[in-house]
Amino acid sequence: MLDPIVNFFVRLFQWIGRGIGLLIGVILWPFMWAGRWYTQRGWILKAVVGLALLVLIGLYANFFYATQWWNKFNPNYPDTYTFEKRNVSAGEQVSAGAGTDTAKTCGNSGIAQVAADLTDFNVNQNAWISSMILYKLGLFGIDWDNTPWMDNKASFQRGINQAVRRTATELADNLGRVRTTSQIDADLQDARGNLQFDEYTWYFGVSPFGPKTPTPSYYRDAVRKLRSFNARLATCQATFDARADNLKQYIDRIASDIGSTSAILKERAENHNNGWFDTRADDRYWFAYGQLYAYYGLMKGAQADFEDVIKEKHLQSLWDTMDAQFVSALRIQPFIIANGREDGWLLPTHLTTMGFYVLRVRSNMVEISNVLTQ
Repeated sequence: MLDPIVNFFVRLFQWIGRGIGLLIGVILWPFMWAGRWYTQRGWILKAVVGLALLVLIGLYANFFYATQWWNKFNPNYPDTYTFEKRNVSAGEQVSAGAGTDTAKTCGNSGIAQVAADLTDFNVNQNAWISSMILYKLGLFGIDWDNTPWMDNKASFQRGINQAVRRTATELADNLGRVRTTSQIDADLQDARGNLQFDEYTWYFGVSPFGPKTPTPSYYRDAVRKLRSFNARLATCQATFDARADNLKQYIDRIASDIGSTSAILKERAENHNNGWFDTRADDRYWFAYGQLYAYYGLMKGAQADFEDVIKEKHLQSLWDTMDAQFVSALRIQPFIIANGREDGWLLPTHLTTMGFYVLRVRSNMVEISNVLTQ
């Protein structure tokens, strides 16, 4: 009586097995054909092709390591600076000896120090993913950003770089000079220009065609320029204008920057909520995470640089609240980013969660800016 049912399921599983076997055969066929072709060639061609395959395997092994190993990633990295022990604003003279300019000592810039260290983290302590040749080639011609793999670290690095670019512009245009009638600091100007360089340039390109200086080289030079500025500032040979209006403008620019990111998160969350199958959700999430990661440290640096302003305006409580929002946001590190519906009951909505914390940070910044206006 049960034989027809048993036979049905037997045939069903046989069909499934044949289908899986056919799929595996289709996937393996190009490799089997390549293997037969390789065994029929001469030893010289075999050696050339074998060497090329070894190079390709080595490149992919390095690419896999570079994208999956986040060297010295630490959301609590601002605590290592111990800025709270400085007790001196950036550019403020703290000592002098023998009545000579060369003996003067001034407070250096926490903002410039963190900006340099973040860029060093991106291009020296880790490989800069976005300009690696295999990242540019993609997965069989598909942009890695359109896949669920290998792109999270690249998006995170670009988020950090976005924050550092904004900061370098503020350093060159406002913070590192007195008003707007004084000369722009040469080191800060060079650092700003280098950090604005394209994020995707490899050693060779087609538009325009020819060899190029890769992106990491420009960013490494920006690190040197930022540290050179800070070294000169520490000996009172450079300027840092730690005024309340400069701090307000810097915070306003950051609030505008992360406000734009919140809009990107909102658009993705509302219009592409495909749960775990949204291949661009992780890019948006880790870009926003990288921005907050960078701005957390930069705000710690700003707190040290504008110590006198913060005391004068009684901003410590608001600043501590903002720091707490950064810490809360950076605790969220999902293994897989899901872009579920906001009213869904099964899949999480990580983009909306990140957008919430981005707006919380921005709200605290707006409050600080309003106090600075008074």
